[in-house]
Amino acid sequence: MSTLSEIEIKNIDHLGIVAGIIDSIGLVEIVNSLVGEDISEKISSGHVVKAMILNGLGFASAPLYMFSKFFENRACEHLIGEGVKPEYLNDDKLGRTMDKLFNQGLSNVFLAISLNAVKIFDVSLLFEHLDSSSFHLHGEYNKKGLEANKSEIESTEPEEIKITYGYSRDHRPDLKQFIIDLICSGDGDIPIFFKTASGNEVDSASFGKILVDFKKQIEVDSLMVADSALYTATNLKLLSDIKWLSRVPLSLAEAKRLVSTIDDSELVKSQINGYSYVVKESSYADIQQRWLVVQSEARKKSDLRQLEKRIQKSEISATSQLKKLQREHFNCYEDAMKAVSKLSKKFKYHNLDNIHIHKKTLSDKTENQKLFYQIEASLSKNEPAISNSIQSAGRFVLATNVLDENILSNSEMISEYKAQQSCERGFGFLKDPLFFADSVFLKTPKRIEALGMIMALCLLVYTLAQRQIRAALSSSKSTIKNQLGKPTERPTLRWIFQCFQSINLVFLNNDKQISNLTEDRKYILNFLPIECYRYYQY
Repeated sequence: MSTLSEIEIKNIDHLGIVAGIIDSIGLVEIVNSLVGEDISEKISSGHVVKAMILNGLGFASAPLYMFSKFFENRACEHLIGEGVKPEYLNDDKLGRTMDKLFNQGLSNVFLAISLNAVKIFDVSLLFEHLDSSSFHLHGEYNKKGLEANKSEIESTEPEEIKITYGYSRDHRPDLKQFIIDLICSGDGDIPIFFKTASGNEVDSASFGKILVDFKKQIEVDSLMVADSALYTATNLKLLSDIKWLSRVPLSLAEAKRLVSTIDDSELVKSQINGYSYVVKESSYADIQQRWLVVQSEARKKSDLRQLEKRIQKSEISATSQLKKLQREHFNCYEDAMKAVSKLSKKFKYHNLDNIHIHKKTLSDKTENQKLFYQIEASLSKNEPAISNSIQSAGRFVLATNVLDENILSNSEMISEYKAQQSCERGFGFLKDPLFFADSVFLKTPKRIEALGMIMALCLLVYTLAQRQIRAALSSSKSTIKNQLGKPTERPTLRWIFQCFQSINLVFLNNDKQISNLTEDRKYILNFLPIECYRYYQY
């Protein structure tokens, strides 16, 4: 009869799915082929990267300094590789691996892995989306941390980014930051290209160069989609050999004029419900383009509600400022008129009317009279400005250098720009409190960059698994139950992960067994690659 001392239990949970996706794209082998293997090492760089992704997708809020502890109660050898023990995954090993990845070129390593994943999972690259986001950090992050490893640094080492202040998407301007640039596929939000940048990088100055560099490395005739940061004369001239689609900033006079002057009768209904548009030609930056002035009905309703609130708020503020101005005393008529002109320029939705400058005298205690000027005026609504804002509500302008509508239809322009959320969803994932983005506290900029790539690899594995299970459910016309117990063919992978909690590897009398692998869980595994199923099979 067995005793409790003869039983050992290690967690697998959802990490078998993560490990299976990693195996299916050959990540360990690709990393080892790029950074090299040392037979004297107990664990290869590829297996360390695999372990870091398992940690990142463990959703246990375990920062890197508790990395080896994360695997103490997990089936470390089963999930990572034969002979791998938690104590091998110490700080020094992680640091050396991140240094090797940095020296090899993080963007190159990531692209090699992502392109293999694209091939294995047959991901379409017909449409690709570029975006960036900032990640804030605590600490000084100077280069002192590099001095101890100076002898290891080769002259060919890539240049480090600067951890510095810049425009913060996280609304933390008080903290230093770095930038991650991503290009994601329109098919499943799969990240294809990754790059880190200094915290003060400006999107409009970098997006064009990023796309040019990317297209040099990948020969695919795809449409590159980006937000208005791409739309500058300099960038558009760089993209002469690249098909692009971008939003036109309304700071551009012609775009601003179009959204406020086009009559509703000119708009044509799109195939996409709730959208209409009108086509215009443009030669901005001496490049022939097709412009689409788009109106979203849902956004128009929202914009009009916000406009009404802004007008009300503006009227309260304008009334208060006018009262304050009317109480002031001015030394001369010209000063009073300057004050009127200065105040009226502040108002967007209101005008100053019935303006009168009154000459008055003030007697003091000695009965000396002092001459001064005082303003009298009334407030009225600026109807033309309000009318323009009403007409502009819910409208934006898209531009592309693909002039042939048979290649890229007007409705496709709208749908692909809407799909720009693929990158935004990716950044939302990376910044989730359950993810380990909050543990970005490493000592050197190059290791922060390397950690950024690990985060992007986590996103790659996550989106591949989610795309795979959704595609398999759709093609087989099958469903699984969602959180509410209702059938769905588009589950989130996070929900799938929750479905796999409390699955363990049990060691009993030198025998291995998987516990708690229910029929429902086996059913879900049918929609994932065979490499995932192997981690739940004994």
